[in-house]
This record gives sequence, C-alpha cells and structure tokens, in this order.
Amino acid sequence: MQARKLAVEGAIEFTPRVFPDDRGMFLSPYQEEAFVEANGAPLFRVAQTNHSVSKRGVMRGVHYTVTPPGVAKYVYCARGKALDIVVDIRVGSPTFGKTDVVLMDQETHRTMYFPVGLGHAFVALEDDTVMSYMISGTYVPRNELALSVLDPALELNLGLGDLGVDPILSERDTVAITLAEAKERGLLPDYATSLELERRLTEAPVPVAR
Repeated sequence: MQARKLAVEGAIEFTPRVFPDDRGMFLSPYQEEAFVEANGAPLFRVAQTNHSVSKRGVMRGVHYTVTPPGVAKYVYCARGKALDIVVDIRVGSPTFGKTDVVLMDQETHRTMYFPVGLGHAFVALEDDTVMSYMISGTYVPRNELALSVLDPALELNLGLGDLGVDPILSERDTVAITLAEAKERGLLPDYATSLELERRLTEAPVPVAR
C-alpha cells in the first residue's frame, strides 16, 4: 500500500495494491502496518461505520463535528466514483483554509484518512456511488455542522462543468455558512485541541467483551 500526505496537515491518501484474476479481484483498503508508518500512530478504535449511496452529481458537505468531541474518519469508495474533499477548518493550523481532493474509483481503490477537526465533502461522479466510513465516534445530530462547499474562499476548482456534472445539494448544504462566517461565530475546531483529541484516540483502550 502506498501512502501520500495531502496538502492539509494530517490528512493522508492511501492506495492499496489490487490483485485481479479471472474471478474478479482482491484488495485491502486498510492495512495497519502501512497506516502506522504513514501516520506515526495506529488507527482509532472504530465506534461506528457509515454507508451512503449517491446518484451522479450529489455533493455532500462540507461536514464536520463539533470539537470536542470531534471525530476522525477513514473513508473508502466501495462502488462508483467520487471526488473526496478534505478542508482544514482548525483555527491555528499551519494549513488552515487549505483543501485537497482525491479521486476515488474502482481502478485505484484509494482511501483517505481525516484526523480530528477536519471538514469533509465529496461529489459523486457516477450513479449509485457508495462511500463507506469508519469513524471514531457515534453520530450525535447536535454535534454535526456544515460549511458551504461552494464557498469561493475554499477555491475548490473541481472541474464539474468539464465533466458534465450538475451539483445536487441538500437544503442543509445549500444554506450552509462560509468558513469565514463560522470562524467569526466561534464554531470552528481549535488546532491544538484537535491534536490532543487525536492523540487520545490512539491511546484509548479497546473494551473487552464480558
């Protein structure tokens, strides 16, 4: 598995080796050894997995979790094709406001790791695109916030027009505020706090079934 650090500090892209044969193919989207080598610490204990199905053009995000508690994510495109987007919204981060985009498809089978405090969005490029997440915390509606994926300050030049993709946004994402507005209102994660919460995730003991 190959690892590549992204423009957003702490975010990592992984590309697994694919083994095709006349029956189909085999691959491993998550590999602990490669993850630890790239991240310097093991993956968080998984508290929840999520599964979304989107038609072509659907844009979800930019979504993030109030920090604390914050969550980390490991994201994989199980079917279809998507542009997966990471946004650094951690106030005080050396890469605050920066974004990066990873093409996830059924050829490379790339995955992406999001540490605590980052914003996440994606746009489906094919019908029935399936995005699968491992996350470090359970879903609590009041802790989930959104920023506008169309915020000009994010400079997300996705080239959707060239791809013939018309963006489809939910009502929530359509009316989402900008990064600057969220910062002014004190709604964004703090960088130092995010790093500390991330550190605690890798130290948390795994519960033993009794």
